[in-house]
Amino acid sequence: MSRRTDQRLVRRPLTAAAAVLTGAHHGFELSNGIGLVLQPELGLAGSSALWGAQLPAWILLAARGGKRWDRVLAVWCGTALAGALVHFIIWPWRRGRLGIPVLIEAEGLDPSSLPVYNAILYVWGAASALAILLEIPSSSRKWALAGLATLPLQHVSATHHFTWLQRQAVERPAWWNRAVTTSVD
Repeated sequence: MSRRTDQRLVRRPLTAAAAVLTGAHHGFELSNGIGLVLQPELGLAGSSALWGAQLPAWILLAARGGKRWDRVLAVWCGTALAGALVHFIIWPWRRGRLGIPVLIEAEGLDPSSLPVYNAILYVWGAASALAILLEIPSSSRKWALAGLATLPLQHVSATHHFTWLQRQAVERPAWWNRAVTTSVD
């Protein structure tokens, strides 16, 4: 007996992957002492609450949500793609073995962490782009442009985050800012 599309465990697996990989990016940064996305604006508790609510909602809507959620999912996937891309705009990179850019420095990360970080960024960006192209209906795909349009805002936010992080590492050293605590000593 074949399963109908609407009976799959996850209706939009690439969209769910984009959400999971957004969480992987945020978790990687936090666990490596860079802090959490939007932490300067919301604090650690506030940004944790935001991502702790938004990411599961994204996964749930990707897994079980109907067509009425296509626009929201398109925006979120476009925003995730912009999030992956902004790293290659802000931080220095070189061409890797495959000819694609790889970060050579980013956010105070230890150089030994960069291969994993680059992999997360590429898989995150690819899942987001493929979700837009393969799972978002063409009638809703234009909403991904609204998400992509957040790239300049993400650039400003990321630049502010790193400046804030460096200041916090001096004024209030903590486990979540340890990546730059050692670099400012």
